Amino acid sequence: MTCKGICTHHKASGRYAYGNKRCQHCNLFVKWEGLLCPCCGYKLRTRPRHSKFKEKLREQKQIAEAKEAKILYHSPKA
Repeated sequence: MTCKGICTHHKASGRYAYGNKRCQHCNLFVKWEGLLCPCCGYKLRTRPRHSKFKEKLREQKQIAEAKEAKILYHSPKA
């Protein structure tokens, strides 16, 4: 399983919070729906490994959920 360079076509600029996944073998974030890297076949990571970044991801998700809930339950004044 070697990197064939196909993953550069699916390269993503964002991180886990945007739904991107990371291939540890290619050392690259990709925008891909599958569980395996389209280039080398390694399993893609969907969450960070370090606790500091895990906490940051949790906070980002909570903020996004709060914004979504606010939009859903916001009633316009008539």
